[in-house]
Amino acid sequence: MQQAKRVAKNTGILYGKMLITVFISLYTTRLVLNALGTSDFGLFNLVAGAITMLGFLNSSMAAATQRFISYAEGAGDLERVKKIFNVSVLLHICIAIIVLLLLEIAGYYFFAGYLNISPDRLFAAKVIYQCMVASTLFTVISVPYDAVINAHENMLFFAILGIAEAVLKLLIALYILLFANDKLVMYGILMAVTSITLLLISRSFCKRKYQECSIDFKNYYDKSLMKEMATFASWSLLGASSSMIALNGQGIVLNLFFGTIANAALGIANQISGQLGAFATNMLRALNPIIAKSEGAGDRITMIRFSMTGSKISFFLLMIFYIPVLLEMPYILSVWLKIIPPYTIIFCILILVRNLIEQFYMTLTASIRAVGKILVYEVFTSILLIAPFLVSYLLFSWHYPPYFMYVSVIFFTAILCGVVIYFANLYCSLSIRQYLVNVVLRCIVSFLIVLLLAYIPHYFTAAPLPRLILVCAVTGIAYCFIVWHLGLDKNEKALFKKLLQPLKSFIRVTKQ
Repeated sequence: MQQAKRVAKNTGILYGKMLITVFISLYTTRLVLNALGTSDFGLFNLVAGAITMLGFLNSSMAAATQRFISYAEGAGDLERVKKIFNVSVLLHICIAIIVLLLLEIAGYYFFAGYLNISPDRLFAAKVIYQCMVASTLFTVISVPYDAVINAHENMLFFAILGIAEAVLKLLIALYILLFANDKLVMYGILMAVTSITLLLISRSFCKRKYQECSIDFKNYYDKSLMKEMATFASWSLLGASSSMIALNGQGIVLNLFFGTIANAALGIANQISGQLGAFATNMLRALNPIIAKSEGAGDRITMIRFSMTGSKISFFLLMIFYIPVLLEMPYILSVWLKIIPPYTIIFCILILVRNLIEQFYMTLTASIRAVGKILVYEVFTSILLIAPFLVSYLLFSWHYPPYFMYVSVIFFTAILCGVVIYFANLYCSLSIRQYLVNVVLRCIVSFLIVLLLAYIPHYFTAAPLPRLILVCAVTGIAYCFIVWHLGLDKNEKALFKKLLQPLKSFIRVTKQ
């Protein structure tokens, strides 16, 4: 129960941060699109697309380090935590050097005529790319500090940092809109400076706050631990890199066949996906340390219970927001943006569908990593992550439209879901039948019922704004009823009631 309260508290903090930042971020995107124009906005998302993926790379690599730290904390071994941190710092310095070499080599070939960029914007593209490289290096080196914050479940600091980031990006958007000459170059430089500044703040905070964040290689270097962490990190990095290659590779393939306009559509779709996906991501950030600590304490039953419940709740958290957006995407985009690039609507819809499927296995990946047997698992997942990138190239060569890229992504994401469930059964003793019935089936049935009910006002109401309001209202009412009666089992309902008890007590006291 204490663990559940801690997850609920941390999730609430992150949701408070998200409610502040989501509207700031969406408005910032509108300003940037207006300032840069569709072509330059697409160019930025093409060349500096990895900047938007740094958060993913950072969280993926931090999860590997966090697994060791949380596992050691679950076992109550502070000295081992200090060793893990120091070894992790050394390890990520080595990774940063390798990443630098790979990015510079790749950049040489990208700008040697491989990318579809007009000659007059080639200099701007090169500047943005070097900004991306600098941000990447700082991100990699700062991974151990992020892992410590995650392991300590300090979500308040993450929330404050997230709000600061959103405000700084808004100020950058206003600056380039009003003052900058070459808006694209200035935008790339300022985004990199912001990223690096926030990472330095995070490192400074950890050094002051947590005693294990003191670097002492002489006393805390452990050769056997270095080997163990290097092996684990290399396989984790394979999965993270495969996902980054696939996602950025898809942008490159789009650019080769359809130009920077398609990249603009993809950039907007990724913005919507990122902002709405934060509802589930925040809960997973709060839940992952509990999963690793439970395995470290030898309590696998608790680990599996949190993984199953986490998958279901993350799906439901997305569902309540996704259904109105899926039904009213054209109107929402028309209100949000002055310029809607071609294919934006269909890209957004397909990406959101992909995100819903991903929720079925996101917490299971944390359980597999907590157990530590990831070699074969990472190989299989890497193949399935890269496959859509290769399939998209073939489809575009055969003159299929650009949105078929995400049709292939959805197909391989569904296969990946089955693979993760299989490995969770193999390594974590997950009951496949129980998972399919209690998580997957309950989620799909609940989603389809609420979607069909919300479609009624969408179909019969002509005026856009009243239709959106009615769709949101019907979705909210149907969601509460269907999820409670069909989505949650009796244990989850009992837990939910206990978590709400302090709020009920506060309301009673207030009334008196």
